Amino acid sequence: MFLTSMAYAMGQPPAGAEGGNQLMSFLPLVLMFVVFYFLLIRPQQKKQKEMREMLKNLKRGDKVITGGGIEGRIDAVTDEKVKVEIAPGVVITVLRAYVAGLADAAQAKKPEKTDEKKADKPEEKK
Repeated sequence: MFLTSMAYAMGQPPAGAEGGNQLMSFLPLVLMFVVFYFLLIRPQQKKQKEMREMLKNLKRGDKVITGGGIEGRIDAVTDEKVKVEIAPGVVITVLRAYVAGLADAAQAKKPEKTDEKKADKPEEKK
């Protein structure tokens, strides 16, 4: 007798008893996907789009940094390759996909060093 009641307790609930609860069980998963989309997926897609535009708009004379960390000025541009002058008279050929970014943009992102110690100390009066 005790085993039969235990079997009923472990079984599925009757049909129609959990109609609204099924939707509520998927709600956390949907909310997690929305958060991941706005915090991870969307910014990454935006960054990739900006990178494709930058690679498409490369032109002669631009300062670039390659994926290997080599910095130079573009000497010639073709559909798939870019010739980069890394020193006077030294030209290397790099695939467009291995251009990491513009050197001017990388230098512009670096914060300028300021003398914070002088700004923090009040001037002394003599």
